[in-house]
Amino acid sequence: MTTKMQNWIRAGVQACLAGIAIFLLGAFCFGQNADWTEFHWTNMERWNSNENLLNVNNVGGLVLEWQFRTGYWVRSSPAVADGVVYVGSFDGNLYALNASTGAKLWSHKTGLPVTSSPAVANGVVYFGAADNKVYALNAKTGTKKWSYTTGWWVESSPTVVNGVVYIGSDDGYVYALNAKTGANIWSYNTGNRVQSSPAVTNGVAYVSSFSGLFALNASTGTLLWSSNFGPLYSSPAVANGVVYVGGSDADVYALNASTGALLWYYPTGGAVNSSPAVANGVVYVGSYDGTLYALDASSGYLLWTYVTGVGGGGDGVDSSPAVANGVVYVGVSHYNYMAYVLALDASTGVLLWGGTLGPVYSSPVVANGMVYDGDEVGCVNAFGLP
Repeated sequence: MTTKMQNWIRAGVQACLAGIAIFLLGAFCFGQNADWTEFHWTNMERWNSNENLLNVNNVGGLVLEWQFRTGYWVRSSPAVADGVVYVGSFDGNLYALNASTGAKLWSHKTGLPVTSSPAVANGVVYFGAADNKVYALNAKTGTKKWSYTTGWWVESSPTVVNGVVYIGSDDGYVYALNAKTGANIWSYNTGNRVQSSPAVTNGVAYVSSFSGLFALNASTGTLLWSSNFGPLYSSPAVANGVVYVGGSDADVYALNASTGALLWYYPTGGAVNSSPAVANGVVYVGSYDGTLYALDASSGYLLWTYVTGVGGGGDGVDSSPAVANGVVYVGVSHYNYMAYVLALDASTGVLLWGGTLGPVYSSPVVANGMVYDGDEVGCVNAFGLP
């Protein structure tokens, strides 16, 4: 091989390595791969560890980038994947919106309210509706691939793991469906409504029901253990061998994920329908007493609270928090509050920003430098930095 050819090859390799380095640096600096694809995200903790554009220093500069008005309330939590926001509405539609502009790409009409938060996996969007069905649509076109009929409304949000869709129904069952065909792999009767989103990790599906908390073998549906408290609206979060869930009895619970043994509980002043988010050893959860709580994940010790000043009568913090890059985001459902989606310092609870739109039951998501949520005015909202 000639010296000239060796130099040419060396230069080519150096250029290739430089290109890879630039790509990786861009991915790190500009928040690539920071989508939020389902209610629990992919770690069952409502924590987007890939988001790095928004932080405690700049989140105060968020402005409304766009707003899309549906025909009724939006209590579904958005999913963000490949530049598209997917979200349901009480007007009976599942919408696909351009994540940058809010332009409608397509919609799929079910005929009855969609409160289920969609999940996106392998080019398919999954969700439930009040027409008793679980749907699978082509994520690009909205074309129906399959639907599965349960015995009642499907308000639960699906979790997709290893080619299986896990979802609950108000008929009391948890279903495991083949993600490609919709075929029923197994179903388990909890004895009462399942409105929560299952958390699936380490081969176990953890599901909240009005009857309590259930741990099921994710492959077979066999019961591993169950709790004796309920009813539960809150979806469980799982981190480091512990299951965290809120109770309508106003308590936040931490249980051993393997045995169901109670590790600790923390009493709040109202029902905890909010689903916990867990990040960096802290559990963040809202209560109907109008307060967002930050609890030490190991002990349940109270670290801080943020009091909205409202609560009771069906109002307060019903929304589930989302955590990203040192900031916790949550919605407020009181009609007379100063702001309805909040950003707080995750370490201190100091308010950094508030959006002044309609009351929020929808749980906000943070993806690629944007915050998305739905509100009681019937809008899907996107906030970003100017």
